[in-house]
Amino acid sequence: MNPNNTTLTRRMALGAIAGTALLTALPAMALGQLADVRIINRDNGEILPFYRHQGELWIAGEPGVRYAVELYNRTRRRLLSVVSVDGVNVITGETAAFDQAGYVLAPGQRYDVSGWRKSRREIAAFEFTRLSRSYAARTGRPDDVGVIGVAVFRERPGYRAPEPQAEIYGRSAPVPQGEESFQGKSHRSDGPSAAGPQLGTGHGDRERDRVGETEFERRSTRPEEIVRIRYNSRANLVAMGIIPAYQRPPREYNPRAFPGARPGYVPDPE
Repeated sequence: MNPNNTTLTRRMALGAIAGTALLTALPAMALGQLADVRIINRDNGEILPFYRHQGELWIAGEPGVRYAVELYNRTRRRLLSVVSVDGVNVITGETAAFDQAGYVLAPGQRYDVSGWRKSRREIAAFEFTRLSRSYAARTGRPDDVGVIGVAVFRERPGYRAPEPQAEIYGRSAPVPQGEESFQGKSHRSDGPSAAGPQLGTGHGDRERDRVGETEFERRSTRPEEIVRIRYNSRANLVAMGIIPAYQRPPREYNPRAFPGARPGYVPDPE
């Protein structure tokens, strides 16, 4: 497969390509001009909120939790999204660069990038884990652990890719996979502000996630939009001052339909 020309696209469930403040949580979506990106906790369906700190977006992960990077094409043309996790291309496993393979989304299409692509039929699930157990560290590349990136490319005007055959793509329960021994370099220190080990993204259980191949000719060799999201554990984000150390718990409140209504008689004086 030529990564410069051949990219991956996923069909929808029916078989057709669907044509602040420092301490304040932001809407759980990175809004771009071309594509929107959300991070989904796959174990409970929660959309993880963003926290803005020194110009960067952060999310709080939880060790052992599976997650997905949800992509949404806001435009009226196909887009190519080259996705990296911890500095590694999620399709090829190469150290991430702009000219590599990515996912092609049709106008208005959503797709959950849920793991490391193992074949056209399988992925290894993304899951938050200790830095030393991350896929990047285990393959000798620990320096960029803790960041998710999406580089978005427009298609060259006038280019018409061949239509792939429509298929119904399903998903089954995860298939257990044995773990490999850690052969990577010693990782960097978490620093004095960290409350615990830094998080990375592990090479989780195998899951079925079928894709097809299509051709895509980029309008430019440089991405027209880049979304960058950093992550760590909640405890570390609190220690770093990104999330407030204390948040007042919501008080119990039973709303009343007519809060101003009183008995229709004169009350006794106090």
